[in-house]
Amino acid sequence: MSDAIAFDSHEFVKNLIQNGFTEKQAEVLAKEQVALLNGNLANKQDMAVVHRDIEALRQETKQSIAVVHKDIEALRLETKQSIAVIHRDIEALRQETKQDIEALRQETKQDIEALRQETKQSIEVMQVEVKRDFALLQRDIETIKSDLVKWMFAALLGHSALVVSLVVALV
Repeated sequence: MSDAIAFDSHEFVKNLIQNGFTEKQAEVLAKEQVALLNGNLANKQDMAVVHRDIEALRQETKQSIAVVHKDIEALRLETKQSIAVIHRDIEALRQETKQDIEALRQETKQDIEALRQETKQSIEVMQVEVKRDFALLQRDIETIKSDLVKWMFAALLGHSALVVSLVVALV
């Protein structure tokens, strides 16, 4: 009998003989049954080996979990640092954009002022030109008016002379 199971081979042999087996057949069958049971059932040594294997696997798994935890923590810290860098970059971009907008605002303000001054000067030049053109036009109108009066006076004199010569010729 082995340590693995409690098998009463004497009772087994006795039972087989009572049921028609010879004593020799019953003993051989009992011996084979014990060998079969001892060969297929785990004993304390087998259990100790399995227990050691399970414990080794447990320790290995525990170490693997610890490594994974370290990796996760390292990744968490790296991600946190990356996020901090991104936040700094975003803030720098925000400040740069704010400065660019302010510079653009100042530039636009200067451009508008320059355009206003240029427009003002253009208007002043146009006013001077319009005044000059108006003065020239008035002078031309005065000249035409004077010429027209001269023509009309000359025409009137010519008609008067014609009327007088006709009246003198008729009389």
